[in-house]
Amino acid sequence: MLNFKFYNPTRIIFGKGRIKTVSREIPRGSKILVTYGGGSVRRHGVLDQVMKALEGCDVREFGGIEPNPEYDTLMKAVQLVRSTGIDFLLAVGGGSVIDGTKFIAAAAVFEGDPWEILTSFGSKVSGALPFGTVLTLPATSSEMNDGAVISRRSINAKLHFAHPSVFPRFSVLDPATTITLPPEQVSNGIVDTFVHITEQYITYPAGGKIQDRFAEGLLLTLIEDGPKALLEPENYDVRANLMWCATLGLNGLIGAGVPQDWATHMVGHELTALYGLDHGKTLAILLPAMLKVRSSDKREKLLQYAERVWGITQGGDDERIDAAIERTRAFFESLNVRTNLGSYGISGECIPRVAEQLRRHGMTRLGERADVTPEMVKKILESCL
Repeated sequence: MLNFKFYNPTRIIFGKGRIKTVSREIPRGSKILVTYGGGSVRRHGVLDQVMKALEGCDVREFGGIEPNPEYDTLMKAVQLVRSTGIDFLLAVGGGSVIDGTKFIAAAAVFEGDPWEILTSFGSKVSGALPFGTVLTLPATSSEMNDGAVISRRSINAKLHFAHPSVFPRFSVLDPATTITLPPEQVSNGIVDTFVHITEQYITYPAGGKIQDRFAEGLLLTLIEDGPKALLEPENYDVRANLMWCATLGLNGLIGAGVPQDWATHMVGHELTALYGLDHGKTLAILLPAMLKVRSSDKREKLLQYAERVWGITQGGDDERIDAAIERTRAFFESLNVRTNLGSYGISGECIPRVAEQLRRHGMTRLGERADVTPEMVKKILESCL
């Protein structure tokens, strides 16, 4: 097992009806800014639950944070925070709202151009305002980690940053809030969680038996309960397991002491920045191709994945690896998430554009072995057409 540090200070408040307790987690006398996205949290009553829980508190609202949180929008919130003396943030929504709130929290106290938070991948962050979250869309684990991804459409950029100061102080996870989600968002969230786990699991052996078994259990849960969430949308236990699975998928636990990949995510970010394609859809397109093109370097873990996750034990090594990759693709398709670029109207002209974007953003050595170059990405994308 590799050396590691593990730190996660986020308090989780999980279960039905827990939103009403949110004010207990916020320091008394705080000036609170509630952040959210579009109309769904208002339409389905979640925002009303939050505001009722905050009765008697000094509260302002900032809505309109996009599904891929936009830098210019977030800077408006930063200005509001600075001008009104806000000292606590509460994100109500999914990963995009939480990611955007992390940026607002860091940028509000940042000295200098806030864009440097992203171009430095968080290395220039020195602190952030405290914040909590009320999660409504399980997918990213942003509610229990210190990372965020922010877009800037004017320059076709989608960049990530991380810093310990942007761990949420607390996160309220009520699975009942997810029952009204559109099926497409549920499917995208399942795919996102699945790929978060494989980015930390299908790399190379490092003796992390506990991390491997934990990752395999999470993947099996997604395979079992993911389709059920679409067939039985009001099944609370299914929603609860998927919500907790998404949180555990990227809260640092299964990635401690093992190599991590993240090439699928980095390339996926460029597809989103260039073509506006949903994050989960980019991952469904890219992961099977990534695994196929890089199968020789991932051989041992792919064979383990084939046996322990998909129960594939018959045939030669290459045959079992190919079968596991195809089962992965078929799982995504079973969630009604297409796995090729053509299904979304994207042609081969994207290949040089994505490669150039990676070069421009300094992402020329991706993956657990730092061997995924823009040239390799071209080959991967060719197999995604």
